[in-house]
Amino acid sequence: MDEQGFEEKQSVKLQNHPSGIAPTIINIVSTVNLDCKLDLQSIKLQAPTAEYNPQRHPAVVMRIRAPESKAQINSFGMMVCTGAKNESQSKLAASKYAAIIRKMGFPTKFKDFKIQEIVGSCDVKFPIHLERLANSHAACSSYNPVLFPWLIYEMKQPKIVLYIFNSGKIHLKGTKSRDEIFTAFEKIYPVLTEFRKNQQWYGCSSILAIF
Repeated sequence: MDEQGFEEKQSVKLQNHPSGIAPTIINIVSTVNLDCKLDLQSIKLQAPTAEYNPQRHPAVVMRIRAPESKAQINSFGMMVCTGAKNESQSKLAASKYAAIIRKMGFPTKFKDFKIQEIVGSCDVKFPIHLERLANSHAACSSYNPVLFPWLIYEMKQPKIVLYIFNSGKIHLKGTKSRDEIFTAFEKIYPVLTEFRKNQQWYGCSSILAIF
């Protein structure tokens, strides 16, 4: 399916969201096997924008702008591609990296392309009481505001991890299906509304009275 097809599929799904809010796909993680040994130092020398520091990470890092993405490629020819916004863009980006390396003299192939993770994000537009949510859903929640400003909610069905911020921003990770992103959000939305923070508004006279 081409990029337009994915966008059309997503728009149809969004029309059926009872919450009226639809997560946006912000990252696709994919992998592919180039099926050849690579000299990463040689790739770094031939591609000045590539990054390679074997003491820190045993992979060369490459980036392209169209589609905007990043690839991490190890010496065995295994590539992890991130940053694309839909499945077709991710596959296109991975194929471009393979072609770039092929032009450097390596006999790259394009085997076993797979989508490994789809990441979604949205904003419910209201603040959430994370401590109360964590206490009420202790079996599937983890919240330590001293270390992290978000609550981790591990949903069992569909199996997705949600990072919930008190501002109302939500990140959804850990699935290979965009439909599961949408389903998980519709399941968590009533829970979030239950723990919505009450906002108090004060008129000018009340503010002046304080002073």
